[in-house]
Amino acid sequence: MNYQELSDTSRVWIYQSSRPFKDEELPRLRAELRDFVQNWASHNMDLKAFGDIFHNRFIVLMVDESQAGASGCSIDASVRFIKYLEQTFDTNLFDRMTFAWRDGNTIKTAPKEQFARLYAEGKINDHTLVFDNLVKTKAEFDGEWIKPLALSWHKRMV
Repeated sequence: MNYQELSDTSRVWIYQSSRPFKDEELPRLRAELRDFVQNWASHNMDLKAFGDIFHNRFIVLMVDESQAGASGCSIDASVRFIKYLEQTFDTNLFDRMTFAWRDGNTIKTAPKEQFARLYAEGKINDHTLVFDNLVKTKAEFDGEWIKPLALSWHKRMV
């Protein structure tokens, strides 16, 4: 399924990997994601869901709740699945204090303290494009996931 087929109000979860996924890992990772979203259910109702990897670094899950909403149990199942991927692919997917930004065509990451230091040194600035992994809906994902630092919550951290 193409995520564009989901409603703009679909819920989004973004998991940033502590490292880029290798090209040779992507087929297996995509197959794992496809299997998970095809079988993801809430109270025995299949969820209209999507999962994929963006920029070889971000795992994105989406659920169109117009058909069936994600319940606590189904969200717990997704967290267990992401933890499984974390172990399988030897990466950290739950570190919310490592920030990602674009530097040309490259995606760079740094812990919060280093990110603030880079800002103070002028190596990144208010125009640097950052990834806001806290977006909640598909509409926000489409329009606000990647945005200038000055317009993101990251600005409060520098």
